[in-house]
Amino acid sequence: MVAEVIVDIAHSDVDKIFDYACGEEICAGMRVTVPFGKTTVTGFVMRVKEKSDFPMEKLRKIYRAEEKFPALNAECLALADKIASRYRCPKALVLRLFLPSEMRTGKTSERYRQIALPCDGVSPVFSANAKAQAAAYAFLEEKGEYDATLLREQFGASAVKALEKKGYLRFEKRRLLRAPFREMVGEQVERTLTPAQEKAVLRVEETQKTVTLLHGVTGSGKTEIYLTLIAEQLKKGKSAIFLVPEISLTPQMLAQLRARFGESAAILHSGLSAGERFDEWCRLREGSAKIAIGARSAVFAPLEKIGIIIIDEEHDGSYSSETSPRYNTFDVALLRAKYNGCKLVLGSATPAVETYRRAKTGEFELITLPDRINRKPLPDVTLADMRREVRRGNASAFSLQLREKLEECLEKGNQAIIFLNRRGYSQNVLCTACGYVAKCEQCDVALTYHSEEDCLKCHYCGTKYHMLSGCPECGGTHINYVGTGTQRVVGELKKLYPGARILRMDNDTTSGKEGHFRILRQFAQKEADILVGTQMVAKGHDFPSVTLVGILDADMSLHFPDYRSGERTFQLITQVAGRSGRADEKGEVVLQTYDPENTVLRFASKYDYLGFYEHEIAMRQATMFPPFAKIVRVMVTGTDEKETLDGLKRVYTKLEKIYAEHAEEFLFFHKMHAPIKRIQNKFRYQVLMRLLDGAVLKEIYACVAEETGKNVLIYVEENPSNLS
Repeated sequence: MVAEVIVDIAHSDVDKIFDYACGEEICAGMRVTVPFGKTTVTGFVMRVKEKSDFPMEKLRKIYRAEEKFPALNAECLALADKIASRYRCPKALVLRLFLPSEMRTGKTSERYRQIALPCDGVSPVFSANAKAQAAAYAFLEEKGEYDATLLREQFGASAVKALEKKGYLRFEKRRLLRAPFREMVGEQVERTLTPAQEKAVLRVEETQKTVTLLHGVTGSGKTEIYLTLIAEQLKKGKSAIFLVPEISLTPQMLAQLRARFGESAAILHSGLSAGERFDEWCRLREGSAKIAIGARSAVFAPLEKIGIIIIDEEHDGSYSSETSPRYNTFDVALLRAKYNGCKLVLGSATPAVETYRRAKTGEFELITLPDRINRKPLPDVTLADMRREVRRGNASAFSLQLREKLEECLEKGNQAIIFLNRRGYSQNVLCTACGYVAKCEQCDVALTYHSEEDCLKCHYCGTKYHMLSGCPECGGTHINYVGTGTQRVVGELKKLYPGARILRMDNDTTSGKEGHFRILRQFAQKEADILVGTQMVAKGHDFPSVTLVGILDADMSLHFPDYRSGERTFQLITQVAGRSGRADEKGEVVLQTYDPENTVLRFASKYDYLGFYEHEIAMRQATMFPPFAKIVRVMVTGTDEKETLDGLKRVYTKLEKIYAEHAEEFLFFHKMHAPIKRIQNKFRYQVLMRLLDGAVLKEIYACVAEETGKNVLIYVEENPSNLS
């Protein structure tokens, strides 16, 4: 027998099939150890065949299989070629996506434990001196089975050994599953679908289109539609993938899935321990779990017979990978949906402009849910003009309107969410004498002051610095804090409302596997009155007692150098506003801005997605930005600036030839520094292009592949989610 093997080396030079002789125990999808040159590597068996085009006596033999079962199923192998071709990357990189990283590195494996059971058909007789044996046997007979280690600890190892020797008990080796978030089981509630929800479920099931966009306002009951669709597929013996954008949302959604489907739900995300991630992957691979829930990477869950794939909050930027392969989750999900002949459902209150256009033009099925499930109105939005506050002499982070409404909210015993998409105490530290701004030594960004740790921190590489006692440029001591972060907001709130219990939720407070869950649970159980947070608090959470949302610096994201800044601002405001008034009491939102006349903010304050979409799509068409054109960025990064610049020049020279030959395809073509010139000690340059379509993409990828070297990384991004 001959195995076709892709070696697990992510390099284009070895991105091809190698034939190896193998025994009958080897099958497609297995990970194997093979000789390769003068070394030994692991590889993936793509196919097993009877003979090779090469003489059999010259073929080297597979040393061994890494597991007794194929780690990759037929679908993974079939899609590997398509994904590698779509993103122009080595197949080994794609195949790795379908496996837990710890499985490849050998850092984790299956865990077992020994179980003690009483032997059948025995009538034990114990002497007066064998009290421990008698007690251990009586205990085991009552329990039926028990962990052998615990049994030895409780009754003594010698007593347990004597029972085994006499044939009174036996041991079994059982697989031990490390289950994450064991306590995350929601209440089992019998829910009846509303007529609108029933209609939505039927339309998803009956449409001939693969993709359905579920456009429903916050609180419109999209989750119950998802769960009903999953239940229908499980009844047919099929499986489901449920994707959410934030790790913080995963436990909450897992609780609902477990309440409905028990142990059929498995969680996949980077916040789990190595053992937990491996065991959850194994449950999905062997079929004991039928539902995979997680963030972006869960789209590669090792499920078979997939009946439905759901992408909740489909507009979220986190669904695009920023490391190679730079895949878009929707593209992979669509490939899997077509392979399995199943439906792909996209859900959002604020769909991406490109997605909504595809639905409007009939490519996707469009289902609209314009009302909240409880028929309650969306919260009223008050625009607070911060220019007026400054003129009044109000230097705090809170407008008069927000302070008054916060006081009223707390007096009634309700809860509030304060949203600010910037963590830390202040945005940066400035010397008022000479204008010096403290910057990271490894990144070209200003440092943020964190008062709790009394340090300066880089939010790009995580490096911490001692707080300045004086200016390193002029020696002055007039150091000023500029801008406001979540930490500072909490400090101000404590002064304004000393009796209020306040929680903060950002990257600094949610470290560890259960960081998000711990804070959300405390807030849900009303152990706090105010939750202050970044965009983590904006999505998907359902807190019945929240009646007020305050949005600080609402227009901050409007001014990023990105064609999607208006869209992202609209989405973020709408999402966070939707956390208010989800139960009986009407909600309110105070949106603080220095630009109250801004068109995007006006649409957001009225929850007018259609108005915003028409305005935005007209702007995109007039300026020829996506979806009417494609943005392609070739990034060049390296630790040595000269080598990085040389890499830029080489690749730019080749790209110039493509530009000269296909000038009519290009709307824009230019090389430049990336907006952030250095991150993690790596210099960053870019060639930015805007194309009428993707006709020359293949040539762009080809010339980039030729230039990527050891010390300089060069890669292509299509419509990148982050242009900084």
